[in-house]
Amino acid sequence: MDTQNCRAFLMDTAMRLLTTDSPSGYTEEVARVVEGIAHELGYCVSRNNKGNITIDVPGRESGKTVGLCAHVDTLGLMVRSITGDGQLMLTRIGGPILPTLDGEYCKIYTRDGRSYSGTVLSLSPAAHVFDDAATRARDEQNLAVRIDEVVRSREDVEALGIRAGDFVCFDPKTVVTDSGFLKSRFIDDKGSAACMLTLLKLLRDQGLRPKCDTKLIFSVHEEVGHGGATLPRDLSELLIVDMGCVGLDLSCTEYQVSICAKDGNGPYDYEMTSRLIELSRANGVDFAVDIYPHYGSDAGVAWHAGLDVRAALIGPGVHASHGMERTHWEGMKNTIQLAALYLECE
Repeated sequence: MDTQNCRAFLMDTAMRLLTTDSPSGYTEEVARVVEGIAHELGYCVSRNNKGNITIDVPGRESGKTVGLCAHVDTLGLMVRSITGDGQLMLTRIGGPILPTLDGEYCKIYTRDGRSYSGTVLSLSPAAHVFDDAATRARDEQNLAVRIDEVVRSREDVEALGIRAGDFVCFDPKTVVTDSGFLKSRFIDDKGSAACMLTLLKLLRDQGLRPKCDTKLIFSVHEEVGHGGATLPRDLSELLIVDMGCVGLDLSCTEYQVSICAKDGNGPYDYEMTSRLIELSRANGVDFAVDIYPHYGSDAGVAWHAGLDVRAALIGPGVHASHGMERTHWEGMKNTIQLAALYLECE
């Protein structure tokens, strides 16, 4: 692996994905970004009816098809209603930690193609005015968007074209540090998606092919629980590439690839998980094995939808998931290396 070029491509790709707004249900633009990168690398791309993106990579041997799957949809918000004084009340898309959104800049996208900037704020936003400015709950009933337009009423907001059901996307604040950290909202799971696209570049640049026919899938409804429901039916194995958890009694760090043995839906495939552990040990990949108690993935959804596939899960360790997330180049590099080993690239 050419570490310098790989790192530059990986972080540039992550930046392109992370700075493209894509809450579940509003993913067309990020899908185009993924497709554009794949086409630049010379790969064929398709989409299913629900919008999942698939990149086909022919293998050296026929008879078995495996899949790698990351998701490019993110957490977000939607306009629930408009107040009499022109603020936007909100409903969650997925599971953002709402108190972390107080003070975040955002964009509102209307159904007719317009966009406006704003700020998510507590309904008691000023310490000089409200006795409960520090203590008021930060939830759907007590957070609203202050729009950066001259509005004094519901009618003024509606004149801008803003209605209930419009998407509200908060600023990911993406930064890449000289010390190798990627910090941003939505590293879950655009960090993993960037790892998969970087793996594609390495295959192309080094003239490598996986052992089996391989489908790299980028799902677009994972955060709302049905991204994996329409994965390809011809997969023998499925490797989910999603964020690894960091904290409490978990052993993973931001510098490692995490191998998940069990999440909130139950254990992953024993043989696949054991194989990933052995590949890591035998090839010097820095890894950890953990249990994610508050976690589900596209694999669990695929199983519930009746997909007859064995599945395992890996991903870079991510700190502060669903909040102000952070991972490191080393964790992403280890994820790419383990995915390449799993595919038996030559």
